[in-house]
Amino acid sequence: MNANGLHLLPMASSFRGELSPACVQCQEGRKMVLFVTGICRFHCFYCPVSPARNQLDGTYANERRVTSDADVLDEARAIGAAGTGITGGDPLGVMDRVEHYVRLLKSEFGAEHNIHLYTHEPNPEKLRRLATAGLDEFRLHIPHYLWGPLGRSGGAYRSVLEAAPSWGIRRGVEIPVLPEKEAELRRLLLTLEEIGVDFVNLNELEFSETNEDALHARGYRVDPRNGWGVRGSRSVAERVVREMRLSVPVHYCSSRFKDSVQLRQRLLRRAERTAPSFAHRTPDGTIVLGIVESDGRGSFARWGARAAARAGVGPADYRLDPGRRRLELDPSTLRRVAGRLPWPAFEIEVYPTDDALEVERNPLNSSARVKTGAAVGGT
Repeated sequence: MNANGLHLLPMASSFRGELSPACVQCQEGRKMVLFVTGICRFHCFYCPVSPARNQLDGTYANERRVTSDADVLDEARAIGAAGTGITGGDPLGVMDRVEHYVRLLKSEFGAEHNIHLYTHEPNPEKLRRLATAGLDEFRLHIPHYLWGPLGRSGGAYRSVLEAAPSWGIRRGVEIPVLPEKEAELRRLLLTLEEIGVDFVNLNELEFSETNEDALHARGYRVDPRNGWGVRGSRSVAERVVREMRLSVPVHYCSSRFKDSVQLRQRLLRRAERTAPSFAHRTPDGTIVLGIVESDGRGSFARWGARAAARAGVGPADYRLDPGRRRLELDPSTLRRVAGRLPWPAFEIEVYPTDDALEVERNPLNSSARVKTGAAVGGT
């Protein structure tokens, strides 16, 4: 097969050349996302970072809020991570924190644990320092107003990309595809070909809760084919990847690929490792549980033992969640016994993530229907 031939991926993604090793791991769900800070001085109008993280200095390993090194390592083990992607915000704004995590992950999981970093800041001192700490790859986000030959105003980006090979680190460029900037994008790709970067990643521009007002104000509209993708972003990316026969690998990643392939694979891996034996795992990576909610009175542990006895389940067939004050068990079992329980009982579908994001909730008894405001006689 021609190494520079066009390769098609699910959900309209595609690439020429070889995918970055980090992208391969993301595709397989084997990459932990380490969001080190939401602070970023660049304030791109299209930034998709959620309001809960945008311009806030918090750290998350996937969906888990990090309060200690153990949180980072436990989350990596929970998905069987072969690597970590460090992102933000701009990670280089918290340089000491990033260096600490690079060294921590390499020390715990070995040199083969692939770590890449995404940044706007073309700072050779910081990136060289991280390369020494063990960083395998960085991806520069070049602002859209600098796309082109990277001359005087873009010279800092060119300098970093040219210098990086001497640090023993892979370097690439990762940018969103703005549909009205096709000519500038093509000139930038020719410049990156001249420099000889290791790869270029083109991401579909997409709407989010954070950026939708700014995107609408600039005339962008949703592409009905592509979920929350911006109309025109996909077609420009596909045309560029198809028509420009560069020696530099170019990869287009659609917004649906990130959700339907990358995220799904990570959820499947986490469910396999962390879901209780009585949970029902779905092909989408979610899990289905039966839950009985505590009345909140007295000792939670004593309530849990009493609720388990009323449900007729043994110690191996349920678990207690003190934080959410509920008993979890097999949903099929709960459907059979819910009618004789005095506490609200539900069948729920959740992500197998640390925050257990709930997708669906169905009441199974009259107490649950009263709590949710559903008709007592409903199903």
